Amino acid sequence: MDVQQNIKPNQLVNAFLVFFVVHSTQIGVGLQGFQRIIYKDAHQDAWISVLIAGLATNILVFIIIKTLELYGSADIYGIHHDVFGVLLGKLFNAVYIFYALMSFFVVLRNYIEVIQAWIFPELSLWFLSLSILLLVIYGLTSGIRSMVGIAFFSVTLSLWLLIFLIYPLQFARWDQMLPILENDILSLLKGAYNMTFTMLGFEILYVIYPYLKEKNKVQKFAQFGLIFSTLIYLALMIVAILYFSGMQLERTIWATLSLFKIVRLPFIERFEYVAITYWMLIILPNLIFYMWSACRGIKRMFNIEETKSVWFFSAIVFIAIQFIVSRTEVNMLNDYFAKSAFYVVACYPFVLYGAAWLKKRLGS
Repeated sequence: MDVQQNIKPNQLVNAFLVFFVVHSTQIGVGLQGFQRIIYKDAHQDAWISVLIAGLATNILVFIIIKTLELYGSADIYGIHHDVFGVLLGKLFNAVYIFYALMSFFVVLRNYIEVIQAWIFPELSLWFLSLSILLLVIYGLTSGIRSMVGIAFFSVTLSLWLLIFLIYPLQFARWDQMLPILENDILSLLKGAYNMTFTMLGFEILYVIYPYLKEKNKVQKFAQFGLIFSTLIYLALMIVAILYFSGMQLERTIWATLSLFKIVRLPFIERFEYVAITYWMLIILPNLIFYMWSACRGIKRMFNIEETKSVWFFSAIVFIAIQFIVSRTEVNMLNDYFAKSAFYVVACYPFVLYGAAWLKKRLGS
């Protein structure tokens, strides 16, 4: 495996588009109901936990990009090969491919859960999963520039949904934010830790980095994307605290979607149906980039084109998803995945940076 990649000029994308890639991969199914799990530990200080989690992602992305800058035009698969050698490098690559595929699986299953719970309870699991998988396959096989374009339109065409946060503020109780800093630092950190599943997505930089122009600007635009994501999570957390009582928020599974329920327009009675349907555009970059990351790993390891491996992975996901049926099983899936993802995304970047830096330092 070649560590450095020579990407064709017609496949390169401008650095400023990293803002949209990072933001679109962070904003996904976790946005629909992250408030409850944060509030259980941090209570009215949950918004502080969101800020802590946001700061942590900024630090992690700084480390990720510093690792990539050590090589210039390499992805995580090439770095593993260079740092750990052939055999151990393949093992680490296999683990990362599995992580990317599991991320795809969890995002897809959670979105289907929302569709079945809110709109179409009788619609079969196989039909929904097959429909979305075909859409992902179409997006992935269109090429990297089309995928980045999907991320761009996912962000720009969904910003209007934020306007409707004004509606629940009409019933806001500002005293529910008080007292500030009543909870200890451990509770705040637990709340931030519970944001793991919600804040995932920025690790896509490990794979897309070689396709970016003006790599000296990547850090800046990636950080801007993270800040924008954190501000959206912060706003939704504050609105949820102001609108719901503490007991209500602890029992509300999808708090963000529940906020849309109070929106009343003359021509739309159930606005949450519009929001859930439109959410497909929001999670599509999540699904496409995670699947592409897994397929890209297969391409790098075995020289099998992404357009072929995507069908194989899609078949695996389609079969596996039929075995996760109940809400309890979905919750267990989310819990186990979030715990393992914490080590892959929040801890491993420091290990990889240290190993890569030492490798370059020793010059071997």
